[in-house]
Amino acid sequence: MGLFDFARDVGRQLFDTDAEAADNIKQHLEIKLSGIRNVDVKFDDGVATICGDCDNESVRDLAILTAGNVKGVKKVVADGLKAPKAPPEKKEKVEFYEIVSGDTLGGIAKKYYGKASLYTRIFEANRGVISDPNKIYPGQKIRIPLD
Repeated sequence: MGLFDFARDVGRQLFDTDAEAADNIKQHLEIKLSGIRNVDVKFDDGVATICGDCDNESVRDLAILTAGNVKGVKKVVADGLKAPKAPPEKKEKVEFYEIVSGDTLGGIAKKYYGKASLYTRIFEANRGVISDPNKIYPGQKIRIPLD
């Protein structure tokens, strides 16, 4: 899947004008994520198009979430963001989740894993997206590892 929708009015503000958006999103990706190379970002009317090479599908997912959780981005097109395909038996199972008002990582962990104390698993899986486990916001999208 190459197109992802996001809440345009929430997230970290990285740019004031569309003219500076692409460079700022690119720089943000390069700072936040290791395992991504040859990054190119285009931005037009709220749509960030990302191209580049990722070490694996997990880094690709985080790159999409990191760009999409920037204030002013409503869609991410990632058809040109490539990662080697993992063999079916090694492919990580994940679910994408949109934070709603009142959510905590502990509450989300309880829902998915049965124990709130496993929130660190969600936090670690979203290091490029969440900088502090106590600072999540409604509309933010994260990945939930399921295996």
